[in-house]
Amino acid sequence: MKLIKEFKEFAVKGNMMDMAVGIIIGAAFNKVIDVLAKQVLLPPLSLLTDGVKFSDKKLVLRDAVLNAEGEITTAEVAVAYGKLSEVFLDFIIIGFTVFVIVKFMNKLVNRAHDTKDETVVTPKDIQLLTDLKELMQEQNKILKTETNK
Repeated sequence: MKLIKEFKEFAVKGNMMDMAVGIIIGAAFNKVIDVLAKQVLLPPLSLLTDGVKFSDKKLVLRDAVLNAEGEITTAEVAVAYGKLSEVFLDFIIIGFTVFVIVKFMNKLVNRAHDTKDETVVTPKDIQLLTDLKELMQEQNKILKTETNK
């Protein structure tokens, strides 16, 4: 459940960098996701529904009208909800993939900025700031003890 909560926070409260990364990676993985959805996930679903293709599902509002020669005089009017379900599945897969990648990148960034982690070399600017903070805390302690006397 924590993963779902984090995904919701990412989707709703994501900053501009997260959104930019999501758009770029989503575009880059578009073909992979398209194949994953249409060739891997939808065939088993189609098998469960007796071979019905989701892309063919539609709600016909008005049938096509044919003339005596069999030519279409008035086109069919239909709502293609099957295509919508495929596109929605693609969107969910892309969104989740981007979320996992951004989460992994954030974990790497957090590890790099952790001053207490000895396995990662701390950048000089962060080390200098840490040293400065420790010196200021030590100075404040000394000043407090002098003012209390």
